[in-house]
Amino acid sequence: MMFARLTPAALLLLAALPAAAQGLGLPQQTPDHLLLYNECMDLARRDPLKALPVAEKWHGQGGGLAARHCVATAMYGAGRYVQAAAQFEAIARDMGRDRPGLRAELWVQAGQAYGEAGAAEKAVEAQSRALELKGNDADLWIDRGLSFAAMKAWPRAISDFDRALALRANDVEILVLRAAAWRNAGNPARALEDAGRALKIAPGHSEALLERAFANLARGDRLSANADFSSVLRLVPPGSDAALRAEAGLRGELPGAAQAPSRPAGKR
Repeated sequence: MMFARLTPAALLLLAALPAAAQGLGLPQQTPDHLLLYNECMDLARRDPLKALPVAEKWHGQGGGLAARHCVATAMYGAGRYVQAAAQFEAIARDMGRDRPGLRAELWVQAGQAYGEAGAAEKAVEAQSRALELKGNDADLWIDRGLSFAAMKAWPRAISDFDRALALRANDVEILVLRAAAWRNAGNPARALEDAGRALKIAPGHSEALLERAFANLARGDRLSANADFSSVLRLVPPGSDAALRAEAGLRGELPGAAQAPSRPAGKR
């Protein structure tokens, strides 16, 4: 997002649960369509280029919105992010007012695809639609906050992280993300506060240590910063992203002023 917190594997889009498949247009009297949906989604994850013609053929045979969802998922897996996002949006719209939870998930998927395409403004639009349907989901606020961060809209990013924390108090990941946003917004004191709070909950958390270190470095406290950078190097694998950032910090290098915060790999 843009997001180091989202690896390609972690971004593989969620399929609707079998119980929700009717909401994607599966014919009620043809159980084979449910089997086709599950098989198509499995193939879309394993071999998206092979899945695309299979899903498109199924759609031509009456697979309905379920087939279109598989098409979109395959497009995503094949790296055709903007086309996938447009498909997810269209499916969500074509469902009308039915199944708000499932429609919210489709808007989430659209936002993730736009995010991978680097279209942060479009991602925000899709994520806002998801939040209209499911505003009590902390992860959705995090997603939109990260999209705002990619746009360098730091006050908006911080506001969304605030909303996420209101729903999931004392969540270390959110505190670290907000610390990074405060740092990028030019407020290292607030960044230091959030990083310190995260470390009280999870001592030795490498990302929180990095944020505390960079906040101290920005404030001119090189001694405290170096202590945390050195701790990170003892905790993370050599050559990892965290290690490289810690090494840069030990050289006195602050991250770029417009560097967006990111989730740890594998989240969401």
